[in-house]
Amino acid sequence: MEKIGIIGCGNLGLSLLKGFRKQYPNARLYGTRRNLSGLTHLEDEKTHFTSDNQEVIAQCDYLIIALKPYTILSFLEEYNSFIDPKRHTIISVATGITLSEIKTALKLDEISLYRGMPNTAADVQESMTALSGLNDPLNRKGQVSELFNAIGEIVWIDEQLMESATILGACGIAYVLRFIRAMIQGGIEVGFDAKTANKIVSQTVKGAAQLLIQNGLHPEEEIDKVTTPKGCTIVGLNEMEHSGFSSALIKGIVTSYQKIER
Repeated sequence: MEKIGIIGCGNLGLSLLKGFRKQYPNARLYGTRRNLSGLTHLEDEKTHFTSDNQEVIAQCDYLIIALKPYTILSFLEEYNSFIDPKRHTIISVATGITLSEIKTALKLDEISLYRGMPNTAADVQESMTALSGLNDPLNRKGQVSELFNAIGEIVWIDEQLMESATILGACGIAYVLRFIRAMIQGGIEVGFDAKTANKIVSQTVKGAAQLLIQNGLHPEEEIDKVTTPKGCTIVGLNEMEHSGFSSALIKGIVTSYQKIER
Protein backbone atom coordinates (compact mmCIF):
# COMPACT_ATOMS: atom_id res chain seq x y z
CA MET A 1 0.00 0.00 0.00
CA GLU A 2 2.03 2.95 -1.24
CA LYS A 3 -0.58 5.72 -1.40
CA ILE A 4 -3.95 5.79 0.36
CA GLY A 5 -6.37 8.69 0.05
CA ILE A 6 -9.21 9.40 2.46
CA ILE A 7 -11.81 11.83 1.15
CA GLY A 8 -13.52 13.33 4.18
CA CYS A 9 -11.46 13.25 7.36
CA GLY A 10 -14.21 13.53 9.93
CA ASN A 11 -14.24 11.25 12.98
CA LEU A 12 -14.33 7.98 11.04
CA GLY A 13 -11.95 9.17 8.32
CA LEU A 14 -9.40 10.32 10.91
CA SER A 15 -9.72 7.03 12.81
CA LEU A 16 -8.91 5.17 9.60
CA LEU A 17 -5.99 7.45 8.82
CA LYS A 18 -4.50 7.05 12.29
CA GLY A 19 -4.88 3.27 12.11
CA PHE A 20 -3.28 3.06 8.67
CA ARG A 21 -0.47 5.34 9.80
CA LYS A 22 0.45 2.92 12.58
CA GLN A 23 0.22 -0.18 10.40
CA TYR A 24 1.71 1.24 7.20
CA PRO A 25 4.54 3.50 8.40
CA ASN A 26 6.08 3.65 4.93
CA ALA A 27 2.87 4.46 3.05
CA ARG A 28 1.95 7.97 1.95
CA LEU A 29 -1.43 8.98 3.35
CA TYR A 30 -3.56 11.79 2.00
CA GLY A 31 -6.67 13.19 3.68
CA THR A 32 -9.13 15.89 2.71
CA ARG A 33 -11.33 18.16 4.77
CA ARG A 34 -12.79 21.61 4.13
CA ASN A 35 -11.51 23.00 7.41
CA LEU A 36 -7.94 21.89 8.00
CA SER A 37 -7.59 23.49 11.44
CA GLY A 38 -6.79 20.96 14.10
CA LEU A 39 -5.05 18.57 11.71
CA THR A 40 -1.58 20.09 11.54
CA HIS A 41 -0.30 18.04 14.49
CA LEU A 42 -1.02 14.86 12.49
CA GLU A 43 1.00 15.91 9.46
CA ASP A 44 4.47 14.56 8.81
CA GLU A 45 6.63 13.74 5.80
CA LYS A 46 4.30 10.88 4.86
CA THR A 47 0.91 12.30 5.91
CA HIS A 48 -0.61 15.20 4.01
CA PHE A 49 -3.93 17.02 4.50
CA THR A 50 -5.55 19.26 1.92
CA SER A 51 -8.91 20.75 0.98
CA ASP A 52 -8.18 19.90 -2.67
CA ASN A 53 -9.98 16.64 -3.46
CA GLN A 54 -8.62 16.61 -7.00
CA GLU A 55 -5.06 16.54 -5.67
CA VAL A 56 -5.74 13.43 -3.60
CA ILE A 57 -7.50 11.68 -6.48
CA ALA A 58 -4.47 12.42 -8.67
CA GLN A 59 -2.01 11.09 -6.09
CA CYS A 60 -3.69 7.89 -4.86
CA ASP A 61 -4.72 4.55 -6.35
CA TYR A 62 -6.92 3.65 -3.36
CA LEU A 63 -9.61 6.20 -2.53
CA ILE A 64 -11.67 5.76 0.64
CA ILE A 65 -14.77 7.96 0.48
CA ALA A 66 -15.67 8.88 4.07
CA LEU A 67 -18.07 11.74 3.34
CA LYS A 68 -21.51 12.25 4.89
CA PRO A 69 -24.07 10.05 3.10
CA TYR A 70 -26.06 13.01 1.77
CA THR A 71 -22.97 14.45 0.04
CA ILE A 72 -21.28 11.40 -1.45
CA LEU A 73 -23.28 11.05 -4.68
CA SER A 74 -22.99 14.71 -5.61
CA PHE A 75 -19.25 14.52 -4.86
CA LEU A 76 -18.81 11.53 -7.17
CA GLU A 77 -20.80 13.22 -9.92
CA GLU A 78 -18.61 16.31 -9.60
CA TYR A 79 -15.29 14.45 -9.63
CA ASN A 80 -16.07 11.42 -11.81
CA SER A 81 -14.06 12.82 -14.73
CA PHE A 82 -10.92 12.56 -12.56
CA ILE A 83 -11.47 8.89 -11.71
CA ASP A 84 -9.43 6.48 -13.83
CA PRO A 85 -10.97 2.97 -13.94
CA LYS A 86 -7.61 1.52 -14.98
CA ARG A 87 -5.98 2.90 -11.85
CA HIS A 88 -8.40 3.75 -9.05
CA THR A 89 -10.13 1.54 -6.53
CA ILE A 90 -13.06 3.25 -4.80
CA ILE A 91 -14.07 2.20 -1.28
CA SER A 92 -17.12 3.91 0.17
CA VAL A 93 -17.67 3.90 3.94
CA ALA A 94 -20.84 5.99 3.73
CA THR A 95 -23.94 4.65 5.47
CA GLY A 96 -26.95 3.72 3.35
CA ILE A 97 -25.48 4.47 -0.10
CA THR A 98 -25.44 1.37 -2.32
CA LEU A 99 -22.73 0.29 -4.72
CA SER A 100 -25.21 0.57 -7.55
CA GLU A 101 -25.91 4.21 -6.65
CA ILE A 102 -22.20 4.90 -6.48
CA LYS A 103 -21.57 3.28 -9.86
CA THR A 104 -24.37 5.36 -11.41
CA ALA A 105 -22.92 8.57 -9.98
CA LEU A 106 -19.45 7.69 -11.31
CA LYS A 107 -20.88 7.02 -14.81
CA LEU A 108 -18.33 4.26 -15.33
CA ASP A 109 -19.21 0.75 -16.48
CA GLU A 110 -16.03 -0.87 -15.19
CA ILE A 111 -14.56 0.46 -11.95
CA SER A 112 -13.04 -1.34 -8.99
CA LEU A 113 -15.73 -0.59 -6.41
CA TYR A 114 -16.26 -1.62 -2.78
CA ARG A 115 -18.26 -0.72 0.30
CA GLY A 116 -16.79 -0.98 3.75
CA MET A 117 -18.23 -0.36 7.19
CA PRO A 118 -15.42 0.00 9.73
CA ASN A 119 -15.76 1.64 13.11
CA THR A 120 -13.77 4.21 15.07
CA ALA A 121 -11.74 1.49 16.82
CA ALA A 122 -9.66 1.59 13.63
CA ASP A 123 -7.73 4.25 15.55
CA VAL A 124 -6.29 1.49 17.76
CA GLN A 125 -6.30 -1.31 15.12
CA GLU A 126 -9.39 -2.97 16.61
CA SER A 127 -12.04 -2.11 14.04
CA MET A 128 -14.66 -4.60 12.93
CA THR A 129 -15.06 -3.94 9.20
CA ALA A 130 -17.77 -5.44 7.00
CA LEU A 131 -16.90 -5.45 3.28
CA SER A 132 -18.73 -6.07 0.02
CA GLY A 133 -17.87 -5.45 -3.61
CA LEU A 134 -19.56 -4.87 -6.94
CA ASN A 135 -16.87 -4.82 -9.62
CA ASP A 136 -13.21 -5.76 -9.42
CA PRO A 137 -11.60 -5.34 -12.86
CA LEU A 138 -8.25 -4.56 -11.22
CA ASN A 139 -8.38 -7.75 -9.13
CA ARG A 140 -7.76 -5.92 -5.87
CA LYS A 141 -10.02 -7.79 -3.45
CA GLY A 142 -6.94 -9.22 -1.74
CA GLN A 143 -5.44 -5.76 -1.27
CA VAL A 144 -8.70 -4.37 0.08
CA SER A 145 -8.85 -7.24 2.58
CA GLU A 146 -5.25 -6.57 3.59
CA LEU A 147 -5.93 -2.85 4.01
CA PHE A 148 -8.76 -3.31 6.49
CA ASN A 149 -7.24 -6.37 8.18
CA ALA A 150 -4.42 -4.04 9.16
CA ILE A 151 -6.79 -2.06 11.40
CA GLY A 152 -8.74 -4.94 12.95
CA GLU A 153 -10.92 -7.80 11.77
CA ILE A 154 -12.92 -8.08 8.55
CA VAL A 155 -15.91 -10.03 7.31
CA TRP A 156 -17.08 -10.21 3.70
CA ILE A 157 -20.87 -10.03 3.47
CA ASP A 158 -23.65 -9.67 0.92
CA GLU A 159 -24.27 -5.97 0.36
CA GLN A 160 -27.91 -6.43 1.41
CA LEU A 161 -26.62 -6.93 4.96
CA MET A 162 -24.46 -3.79 4.98
CA GLU A 163 -27.04 -1.71 6.86
CA SER A 164 -27.32 -4.45 9.47
CA ALA A 165 -23.52 -4.52 9.75
CA THR A 166 -23.53 -0.74 10.19
CA ILE A 167 -25.83 -0.98 13.20
CA LEU A 168 -24.09 -3.93 14.84
CA GLY A 169 -20.48 -2.97 14.14
CA ALA A 170 -20.33 0.81 13.70
CA CYS A 171 -23.23 2.05 15.85
CA GLY A 172 -22.38 -0.84 18.17
CA ILE A 173 -19.30 1.04 19.39
CA ALA A 174 -21.59 3.66 20.92
CA TYR A 175 -23.87 1.03 22.46
CA VAL A 176 -20.94 -0.74 24.10
CA LEU A 177 -19.44 2.53 25.33
CA ARG A 178 -22.75 3.54 26.89
CA PHE A 179 -22.86 0.16 28.65
CA ILE A 180 -19.30 0.74 29.89
CA ARG A 181 -20.23 4.21 31.11
CA ALA A 182 -23.15 2.78 33.07
CA MET A 183 -20.89 0.15 34.65
CA ILE A 184 -18.43 2.86 35.67
CA GLN A 185 -21.25 4.89 37.23
CA GLY A 186 -22.31 1.81 39.17
CA GLY A 187 -18.73 1.27 40.27
CA ILE A 188 -18.55 4.80 41.62
CA GLU A 189 -21.79 4.27 43.54
CA VAL A 190 -20.35 1.19 45.27
CA GLY A 191 -17.18 2.98 46.31
CA PHE A 192 -14.58 3.40 43.57
CA ASP A 193 -13.22 6.66 42.23
CA ALA A 194 -13.93 7.27 38.53
CA LYS A 195 -10.39 6.47 37.33
CA THR A 196 -10.22 3.14 39.13
CA ALA A 197 -13.73 2.15 38.09
CA ASN A 198 -12.86 3.02 34.48
CA LYS A 199 -9.77 0.79 34.57
CA ILE A 200 -11.60 -2.16 36.13
CA VAL A 201 -14.58 -1.96 33.78
CA SER A 202 -12.55 -1.40 30.60
CA GLN A 203 -10.33 -4.41 31.24
CA THR A 204 -13.34 -6.52 32.26
CA VAL A 205 -15.12 -5.72 28.99
CA LYS A 206 -11.93 -6.44 27.03
CA GLY A 207 -11.54 -9.75 28.86
CA ALA A 208 -15.16 -10.72 28.20
CA ALA A 209 -14.71 -10.07 24.47
CA GLN A 210 -11.49 -12.10 24.37
CA LEU A 211 -13.23 -15.04 26.07
CA LEU A 212 -15.72 -15.17 23.21
CA ILE A 213 -13.13 -14.57 20.49
CA GLN A 214 -10.56 -17.08 21.72
CA ASN A 215 -12.87 -19.79 23.10
CA GLY A 216 -15.51 -19.50 20.38
CA LEU A 217 -18.35 -20.00 22.86
CA HIS A 218 -21.82 -18.48 23.14
CA PRO A 219 -21.97 -15.70 25.78
CA GLU A 220 -24.40 -17.71 27.89
CA GLU A 221 -21.82 -20.47 28.34
CA GLU A 222 -19.37 -17.98 29.83
CA ILE A 223 -22.13 -16.40 31.94
CA ASP A 224 -22.93 -19.82 33.42
CA LYS A 225 -19.36 -20.04 34.73
CA VAL A 226 -19.84 -17.03 37.01
CA THR A 227 -23.46 -17.43 38.10
CA THR A 228 -23.48 -19.64 41.17
CA PRO A 229 -26.74 -20.64 42.95
CA LYS A 230 -28.01 -17.84 45.20
CA GLY A 231 -24.96 -15.79 44.22
CA CYS A 232 -24.60 -12.06 43.70
CA THR A 233 -24.06 -12.31 39.93
CA ILE A 234 -27.38 -13.98 39.10
CA VAL A 235 -29.24 -11.59 41.39
CA GLY A 236 -27.75 -8.62 39.55
CA LEU A 237 -28.45 -10.13 36.12
CA ASN A 238 -32.05 -10.89 36.99
CA GLU A 239 -32.59 -7.36 38.30
CA MET A 240 -31.22 -5.95 35.02
CA GLU A 241 -33.53 -8.19 32.99
CA HIS A 242 -36.53 -7.21 35.13
CA SER A 243 -35.71 -3.61 34.17
CA GLY A 244 -35.62 -4.52 30.48
CA PHE A 245 -31.86 -4.59 29.89
CA SER A 246 -31.74 -7.05 26.96
CA SER A 247 -35.02 -5.95 25.40
CA ALA A 248 -34.00 -2.28 25.55
CA LEU A 249 -30.74 -3.05 23.74
CA ILE A 250 -32.46 -5.14 21.07
CA LYS A 251 -35.10 -2.44 20.55
CA GLY A 252 -32.37 0.16 20.19
CA ILE A 253 -30.58 -1.90 17.53
CA VAL A 254 -33.78 -2.46 15.57
CA THR A 255 -34.77 1.23 15.83
CA SER A 256 -31.37 2.31 14.49
CA TYR A 257 -31.73 -0.16 11.61
CA GLN A 258 -35.17 1.18 10.76
CA LYS A 259 -33.73 4.72 10.65
CA ILE A 260 -31.31 3.68 7.88
CA GLU A 261 -33.99 1.78 5.97
CA ARG A 262 -36.38 4.75 5.76
